[in-house]
Amino acid sequence: MQKTTELTAIDIAMLLKLIANQDNPLMQTQLSEQLYIAQSEVSRSLSRLDYAQLYSKHNKSVNRMNTFEFLVYGVKYAFPVQPGSIVRGIATAHSAPPLADLIISQENYVWAYAKGTLRGQHVEPFYKNLPKASLEDTKFYALLALVDALRVGKIRETAIAKEKLEQSIIHGK
Repeated sequence: MQKTTELTAIDIAMLLKLIANQDNPLMQTQLSEQLYIAQSEVSRSLSRLDYAQLYSKHNKSVNRMNTFEFLVYGVKYAFPVQPGSIVRGIATAHSAPPLADLIISQENYVWAYAKGTLRGQHVEPFYKNLPKASLEDTKFYALLALVDALRVGKIRETAIAKEKLEQSIIHGK
């Protein structure tokens, strides 16, 4: 079997989960359970993140500067998304905290989810079980929403998301 080194969408979610739990690092089994992905996928994801110099398997830590730079300048090109049809789901991008209180908009963006309470334009999540995983970790959910704001937002939304990501990733706030 050929070893792949290209980042996948799950790797972005993994990276954000690691950042969200930087004060209380998670074991691989916990990452698997909390992200609703196989433990083998966790291991492969950490290896890809290590290869991309976004995470160090040796130090078990996120490379904050590289991660911030990649998320702000690369994620919307590596993992593009176009808002789709109106569905019921969970708020994301500027429709979710921490941006919902700062940006007034007539359009909502959501991840499709049967138990969701908001109707809006569908934004494809990084992987199928992401909405479920995000509901169990508010810091993780906020980081995901900020990254989605970078992927689908206009100039104002992306500027605010970039500032908030810098606070979370670089400054650890």
